Amino acid sequence: MSDPTTLETSSDSSGSVNALGLVFHVDIFLLAVAAVFALATLPRAFARLSRSMEWRRGHILRSTRLDYRRPRRSPPLRSPPTPAKEPTTIPPEEPQVASSSGHDGITSEESHTYVSHTNLIRRPSTGKATAKLLPPHVRAWSAILPPVGNLLRYRLDSGFSLGQALVLGLYSAILVYPVFLKSDPFTDPLRTGIVAMSQIPLVYILGTKNNLLGMFLAMGYEKARNILNYVHRYAGMMLILLSNVHAVGYIYEWVFEGKLSVYLNEPSNKWALVALVAIDTLYLFSNSFWRRKAYNVFFGSHIIGFIIFLPAVYAHQPVVLHYILVAAGVYGLDHILRLLKTRLFHGRIRPIPGLSMTRIEIPELNSGWRAGQHVRIRVLSSAMGWIGWAEVHPFTIASVAKTPEGLVLMCKNTGGWTKKLYEMAKVAGYGSEDGGMARSVLIMVEGPYGGPGHSVFASYSAAVFVVGGSGITFALSALQDLVRVDVDGASRVKLIELVWSVQDPSSLTPLLPQFTTLLQQSVYTPLHISVHYTRAADTLPSKASLPPGLTLTAGRPRIGKVLDAVIQRTMSYGSGVKAAMNITGVIVGVCGPVGLGDEVAQVVSSVDASRRWAVGGIEMHEETFGW
Repeated sequence: MSDPTTLETSSDSSGSVNALGLVFHVDIFLLAVAAVFALATLPRAFARLSRSMEWRRGHILRSTRLDYRRPRRSPPLRSPPTPAKEPTTIPPEEPQVASSSGHDGITSEESHTYVSHTNLIRRPSTGKATAKLLPPHVRAWSAILPPVGNLLRYRLDSGFSLGQALVLGLYSAILVYPVFLKSDPFTDPLRTGIVAMSQIPLVYILGTKNNLLGMFLAMGYEKARNILNYVHRYAGMMLILLSNVHAVGYIYEWVFEGKLSVYLNEPSNKWALVALVAIDTLYLFSNSFWRRKAYNVFFGSHIIGFIIFLPAVYAHQPVVLHYILVAAGVYGLDHILRLLKTRLFHGRIRPIPGLSMTRIEIPELNSGWRAGQHVRIRVLSSAMGWIGWAEVHPFTIASVAKTPEGLVLMCKNTGGWTKKLYEMAKVAGYGSEDGGMARSVLIMVEGPYGGPGHSVFASYSAAVFVVGGSGITFALSALQDLVRVDVDGASRVKLIELVWSVQDPSSLTPLLPQFTTLLQQSVYTPLHISVHYTRAADTLPSKASLPPGLTLTAGRPRIGKVLDAVIQRTMSYGSGVKAAMNITGVIVGVCGPVGLGDEVAQVVSSVDASRRWAVGGIEMHEETFGW
């Protein structure tokens, strides 16, 4: 916090190290480390992007004209696949389509709310044509080196893995080098300030929604327990720590010299205090309490703090202009991309009382996303309150692209904003007493974001989805996508397993029509859905109302047994073309509370090495709730 010319006229207090050159080379090294991780993802990236359709999905939401074609012939009748070692004869059943009368007394209009009526007819194709449609599969490094993957997946704390700890440890070691190289941070506060300023671009890059580094690493910003998000927070804490050490060091010197007021009256040092207050305030409102209880305070303090911080730093030390320009450029590019990814449409909202959710449908917005991605929305209605109409909230897309129902969101009633949305939907929705139609509202949609990265679920031999509560939205989009590509002959998946854990068994009722439809449509790949409830209930859905392939069980799911059964079936099941396919592994997708992700990670890591190799590897894709 001395004269701003200090950095330009002196290499360092010791005179032997060029501090600016040192931190520049440290930043280059950090970039090289990130490039190594990015290079490791290239084989999977090339495999996924080798199909032209992948270039059009997962980037920009858009409206597409739906092509309805009459089938040339009826789909072939096919019995469910059976184990190769124990063949059994099962009479083939005619593939069914959900009737307009709904399910178990549900009216046609209610059924339309929850069921996709997409006409799924498999196109006739030869074996060679089918092979060309199959997605290429490249194993992840965690499947190629299972012991390493298990080690990195090991949980040190809830939601915090050994792999994340190693990344943060490596980053810390890299920062220690420029801070302590021929320098003492307590007697040389200038060095800590230079190192702090050199980390500004990294903090801003990792804090953006359109994360350039995340794009190369195939990691989205949104995963609350994601490595990149942890690095963003940790780098931010290091920036704040080093900045405060820098400030306290100079203040101590000035007090010792008796010239505190003299130095603080210098314009450059006044701006230094402004920058310090900005980032300290930002840190104060960044803890988990504000993120969970008052997100708007957390978000607003971030925006204001970041905007004030950059010009204040430049006014304090113009020599770090290149770092500031990079950060400002990244921040500006992020907002430009957000604007390009934003759409404005009228949507229909309906309450789902059984799930305490609000269903949003935007039929005109029907393409551009991948299964598992999410969008950020604003509901532009005065009914959302003075500030609520301007709030942005993320929700996982619960539908597959290119269907008549368009983009579908299911918003859990968990806070003030979602409660207002639910009450607004009840005014004219199916949940109202008068049984009126859905309410139309103007919605601003931004996205899509996140998703499975370079993983292609249809390229695996088996898919297991373990979800809790509202995490079912992630599974719904993934299941619909797998069923559709399988009908098109573009899937390697031999079987699909869905495990849904809920508190109340009544949560099943609203989704029963959609589950029934998915089970009826999955005529080429066995689909099993198991719903587990953890609270006692007075009334339960009758067994007669449950379709074949769906079970309702009390107690927590035994995920280990489920995964073992899937592995065994994957190695022995198959019919037709799929029977001759190589086994390409099992993908385990988990979406729910942090504890659920930890449990599934432990189960995946505990699978015997021989069984893991026999099934072609086990990979895990994790989406967890929380901040």
